[in-house]
Amino acid sequence: MPTPGKLHLASSNPGKLCEYRALSSGLAVEIELLPGCAEITAFEESAPTFAENAAGKALYYSRATPAPVIADDSGLVVPALGGAPGVHSARYAGPGASDADRVAKLLAEMRGKHDAERRARFVCVLALAERGRAIAIFSDSAEGMIAEEPRGTEGFGYDPIFYFEKLGRTYAETTRDEKNEYSHRGRAFRKLLAFLSAPSYRDLA
Repeated sequence: MPTPGKLHLASSNPGKLCEYRALSSGLAVEIELLPGCAEITAFEESAPTFAENAAGKALYYSRATPAPVIADDSGLVVPALGGAPGVHSARYAGPGASDADRVAKLLAEMRGKHDAERRARFVCVLALAERGRAIAIFSDSAEGMIAEEPRGTEGFGYDPIFYFEKLGRTYAETTRDEKNEYSHRGRAFRKLLAFLSAPSYRDLA
């Protein structure tokens, strides 16, 4: 699959980097964290939608490197909580909170909810930009349920309480390959890879 040799990921989340590297394993593409990202004033993800946050972040950081930049905004959407935590998934339990803190808060909010009330979906919107120019946006989602308690030790974020019915396990109980095959991020990223391999992208590059 012909693709650009290198993509810079606009993220400080090592879990995301590991997933993207696993997804691109064996392909002619290398994914690295944006060089010097720590020295750049952080982009404020304050928009009300995943798409706006992803696109804004990709555009912002793409001005710092000649390589194509990918940025995603992703999160857990629980309809019974009015869509929360949604775009605030990473900040749901406040500044400095851990994954365990966010999981604990969500489980407390879900107390007393049963059956369809526990339905949830993971959403990922992935944006591609080059030198301050937006190229494309891709999105996908994965449907599941909020488990009654954390299960499993793999993954990160809300993975221990996201029960994926197709596999009968939480994300944190799946192997990396299983999660990448079915996850919201895996699905969105495969759309990006297909776009990068298309003649239309090479004409733009």
